Amino acid sequence: MPGSLRQAQYSIALFTGLLFCAAIAPVGQAQAAATDSGQAASTSSGQAASTSSGQAASTSSGHAYPARPIRMIVPFPPGGSNDIVARVVGQQLTERLGKPVVIDNRGGAGGMIGTETAIHAQPDGYTLLIISVAYAYNPWIHKLNYDPVKAVAPVAQLGTGPNSLVVHPSVPANSVKELIALARAKPGQLNYATAGIGSFQHMSSEMFRIMAGINIVHIPFKGGGPAMLAVIAGQSQISIGSLLQTLPHIRSGKLKPLGTGGARRSPALPDVPTIAEAGVPGYEANNWWGIIAPAGLSPAIVRKLNTEIAAILATPETQKWFLGEGGEAVSRTPDGFGKWILSEMDKWGKVVKQAGIKAE
Repeated sequence: MPGSLRQAQYSIALFTGLLFCAAIAPVGQAQAAATDSGQAASTSSGQAASTSSGQAASTSSGHAYPARPIRMIVPFPPGGSNDIVARVVGQQLTERLGKPVVIDNRGGAGGMIGTETAIHAQPDGYTLLIISVAYAYNPWIHKLNYDPVKAVAPVAQLGTGPNSLVVHPSVPANSVKELIALARAKPGQLNYATAGIGSFQHMSSEMFRIMAGINIVHIPFKGGGPAMLAVIAGQSQISIGSLLQTLPHIRSGKLKPLGTGGARRSPALPDVPTIAEAGVPGYEANNWWGIIAPAGLSPAIVRKLNTEIAAILATPETQKWFLGEGGEAVSRTPDGFGKWILSEMDKWGKVVKQAGIKAE
């Protein structure tokens, strides 16, 4: 229903057989918006966007793109932030392109299975890949069967959001400093749940552990959903992961927030201090999301997708949704997004080396 507001809901099955439901805020038909010449551009600018050629993109067979459904691979199980963002953007991209954008969850190996599936697909615009900060540090942890720079075509960044430090309500700590003191008093007795080795939760938790100088135990799960459920159930005490994923459980009282990992406080939790101001100076860890495709994709198709996605991100509804979930809609040109990925690879490569993180 172009031009109308729609409510999308989806239910996500967790490994325990329980359902983890995420309600997506209304989003609607967007006006066109442009990013700058490759520098980071906030979608709040609302400027019009267009392809440089001004012509419609077409496939190698000469048909107007898209001519059939598009598969958007999420390289993680349902329930994580990648999945949530993919469904929000995918629904609106379906409306704008006039063809279904089908979400395909291919979890496993820290996102490597789904990533390889997408990168080795035909570069025809019908297989896209949602990536996050994990794409930037996987090359430092895993032996890749592809070149993370040369094998892909950056399409568009979608947004960014800080992590959050939460604990089960039973944990006798109401601040970051109190948690650090508790961990030092009970070394090796507190544990933190993550989506697996090399996940954003693992990386940001290890950064926290190192900078706070504490001994807490890593408990890896197969996905963000199962890890979150373990903390809600009290099987694990701590979670340091994407605020977008934890916010619904903070609001319901199932998790207790102690800090957020951005450079400034999150508008979604204005009364919760940043981890840096709450006891770990210099700490900052943000997740981000974007779309890439196999290398060799037609520049015209890349431009068309980037333009449509920029228009989606420019709508007040989408920006409001990101802010309400603790994130921020961010748009970049394909070239600008490629440069952003390189800078993130450099940053997180240093963390991997310092923490000594290795794939199992």
